[in-house]
Amino acid sequence: MNKDMLRMKPKATGMSSPAKAGGNSEAGGWEVRPGGMLVQKRNIDSNQNFNIVPMIKVRVKYGSSYHEVNISSQASFGELKKMLAAPTGLHPQDQKLLYKDKERDSKLFLDIAGVKGGSKLVLIEDELSRERRCLESRKNAKMEKAAKEISAIRVEVDKLAKQVGATELEISAGKKVTESVLLNLIELLMTQLIKLDGITADGDAKLLRRMQVKRVQKYIETLDMLKMRNSILGNNSSPRVSFQDDHRMFTGQMQVPIHNHYEQKRQTNFVQRSPGPVVVTTKWETF
Repeated sequence: MNKDMLRMKPKATGMSSPAKAGGNSEAGGWEVRPGGMLVQKRNIDSNQNFNIVPMIKVRVKYGSSYHEVNISSQASFGELKKMLAAPTGLHPQDQKLLYKDKERDSKLFLDIAGVKGGSKLVLIEDELSRERRCLESRKNAKMEKAAKEISAIRVEVDKLAKQVGATELEISAGKKVTESVLLNLIELLMTQLIKLDGITADGDAKLLRRMQVKRVQKYIETLDMLKMRNSILGNNSSPRVSFQDDHRMFTGQMQVPIHNHYEQKRQTNFVQRSPGPVVVTTKWETF
């Protein structure tokens, strides 16, 4: 039995242990990861050329000129248009690229279309696209201008709003103010209303303009009410105006010293309901 045991040999496993490999594990085709795991060494050299994309040189004709462009074979026609913008002076959106007498979409790739090194392409100007882009640029500039004008008016209205608030506090406290102060505020607000009417706006600018119009109208209505309350404060012998006097003084259109077409559009009616408060109703024509 001892002889049989001596004849037995250990089977080869085909790999060496980390202990035997020692510090020379990388030389035997194995490497130790940072976590201590022994793995087969990756062959980096074999993958170095895998992701390299070849560059090609194409020749583009524009009018009587030729332009040679070095570009990736996997680039798109849109990228080629961007590279041609500087030498040709054409915006990428205004370019049409033809390959083999067929216009190519900007999203199409060069290699998919069959473009190779030495291929010839033709560049022409897309006049319709240029006109559309110019119109869009003018529209955006117009909207930006309208937004700036509305913003400037809003700043002025903010200043006038503070004066309206201060005047309202004085009258509410029983202090009579000079009537010219109220008329001047109304005139200044009407001027801002005229400016808003002269602004042509679309989209968001139109919405901002409408908000400021309603805001100015609200302040003018407030001043109309304050004007009547202020006149009541001036009549010390009769703190409450009779219906006949109120009807004679405030029914109909307010005579504000502003000579413009807006004065015909605003109609303010004051109704005194004894013994209740004064009710002010103002009608504005939509514009």
